[in-house]
Amino acid sequence: MPTKTAQTPIDEICNRLWLAIAERKLRPGARLKEEDLSAVFSVSRARVRQALARLEVSGLVTLMPNRGAVVAEPSIEEARDIFFARRTIEDRLVERVCTNVTPEAMARLRAHLEEERAAHERDDTSAIIQLSGGFHLLIAELAGSRYLGDVLRELISRTSLIIAMYQSRAAPDCGPQEHEEIIRMIEAGDIDGTKRAMAKHLAHIENALDLKHDKPRQSELKDILARDG
Repeated sequence: MPTKTAQTPIDEICNRLWLAIAERKLRPGARLKEEDLSAVFSVSRARVRQALARLEVSGLVTLMPNRGAVVAEPSIEEARDIFFARRTIEDRLVERVCTNVTPEAMARLRAHLEEERAAHERDDTSAIIQLSGGFHLLIAELAGSRYLGDVLRELISRTSLIIAMYQSRAAPDCGPQEHEEIIRMIEAGDIDGTKRAMAKHLAHIENALDLKHDKPRQSELKDILARDG
């Protein structure tokens, strides 16, 4: 969801709501009142509605007649389906990357890994979450599949919501050590080894879920979405 390019007001609303969900500040089922969001972001309610509509397409928000928007509450079955889809898609993506490993691709992967390590060292939760998902999207980019990359982007957003709902404690969904193993396999051109490393990594994330419903924690939007400092 997050991007390093210049953001429009709608992009910023979507990104900050996504991050608040991923960081467990906004819980599944929490109401997203248009008037509150309009005040928090200093934009019109029309802009807020556009952002919420975009988040609904991504599966992060549910728009309910006469009730407005709420953070989506994915079912256990949906959670399993999301991970099934990720395993299938990312298996194909790493295969494509391994068949055409370039020095430029390896340099980008290594640089991304260093960013992840730095974020972990300074305990920057927001950066950790964004970079962990960004690693998988970088692999999709290097694989040269725009279609699978677009599908994966949505799946990663939904994974953040699923983790927020079903993981028993707040924790990053990816770690640099497991990403480093994937990078080593890619660099060696080991297709089967890379597939195993990716499958192990995704299984680690899925196995951290307790698959028990957790009631949303009610908080004020103005406090949840306020910028640090």
